[in-house]
Amino acid sequence: MNHDALVLSTYLLSLPALAASGPAIEPDLPKPDKSEYSLFNPTPRELWRPMSADRPDFTESPYTVDAGAVQIEMSFVDYSRNGDEDAWAYAQTNLKLGLLNNMDLQLVFTPYTSADNDTQTQSGIGDTQLRLKINLWGNDGGDTAFGIMPFIKLPTASDDLGNGRVEGGVIFPFATQISEGVGLGLMFETDFVDDADDEDYAAEFITTGVFGFDVTEKTRTYLEGIGISSTDSDVDFKGILGVGATYDLTKNTILDAGINIGLTGDGDDVNLFTGITIRF
Repeated sequence: MNHDALVLSTYLLSLPALAASGPAIEPDLPKPDKSEYSLFNPTPRELWRPMSADRPDFTESPYTVDAGAVQIEMSFVDYSRNGDEDAWAYAQTNLKLGLLNNMDLQLVFTPYTSADNDTQTQSGIGDTQLRLKINLWGNDGGDTAFGIMPFIKLPTASDDLGNGRVEGGVIFPFATQISEGVGLGLMFETDFVDDADDEDYAAEFITTGVFGFDVTEKTRTYLEGIGISSTDSDVDFKGILGVGATYDLTKNTILDAGINIGLTGDGDDVNLFTGITIRF
């Protein structure tokens, strides 16, 4: 899988769901003090905040998993096409663990992926990410929410499916409620990625904006714009349009599906995905 496909599919795991599954921001009301809770002193289930996932859209959520809670965000299958190459990824997973009331730890991995073009087929496991999300404000209410997410990518991919380099970056997600049933998510991200031409690193900048719309009490849709630029002069700006939807099976289980369409630049022409988020 080429780097663009890897970045896009990883972040699609990776990818919030303010638009799709993030909680509506509630008016300022008296809230219980949850600062005492941690991994070893878990938050009682009755005090859990509404579930928010970092999928299916590309824009990350500023909301964390409650202390002691576990959240699994898994893609059933991802398909992407870039020119004459078809790529499939199965069971891409973001495993989250609540460390503190405003902090969670995330492990993002792909158990099996394959890439096929006119000349060869490659398959195996994908790269792995370690991420730490820290909510700076708005986790349990307020008009806005903001967070910071440093991460590192470990080159665990097999059979030339990755670039074999350690990479990393930092993400800044923001969320606000525009009106009843309409939310806005914004994200700025800086990645330090492999520059194959000079065996050094280049900086990649990702900016996104996503509008989320409540269709029914359980169904939401989103419309998203994504822009990716690089300090590498050989890399063109990439523009991507995303649309998708989620359905709440329960307050702790959400189904999702979406599509991203490449508008400009050398990236995936199309990316289709569907998955599930479960919290326990």
